[in-house]
Amino acid sequence: MERNEFIGKADEKLKLVRTEYDFNQERMAEILGISKKTLVQIEKGRSSLGWTGAVALCAIFERSEILEAAFGGAAAELIMTLAFRDSEPDYPKTMGGKIWWKTLEESNGNKIQQNIVSQHYRILDPFDRRVFSSFELAAVKERLEKLNP
Repeated sequence: MERNEFIGKADEKLKLVRTEYDFNQERMAEILGISKKTLVQIEKGRSSLGWTGAVALCAIFERSEILEAAFGGAAAELIMTLAFRDSEPDYPKTMGGKIWWKTLEESNGNKIQQNIVSQHYRILDPFDRRVFSSFELAAVKERLEKLNP
């Protein structure tokens, strides 16, 4: 998934999230820090939240079932992968990939997993802490080799 795909999904799900939380357009616009007119345009597919707005939507509504289904779990991990492409931030502990992840390979307690929705990959250490994530399987495998000398 690329940033523009992420933004497009957030745009598509905006109205559903608003409905999920039982907010009218005015209240949702206020929460997101945009005008009601802009919100209406986004819901009609004539405008976009953009990167910042999509990240804000996912952060503010992090427990939304609509967004979880759209992004394959907590969107924060996907946002981090998109934001820090080709670098390694210090990731927090995960739940081990019980719902949205498929384990592809295990080596010395480290796991390569793939998200079943966004298709991005990650490496978890033996304590289920994310070590690395990328959309490139080759990069993930290369990083795993460095973890397992």
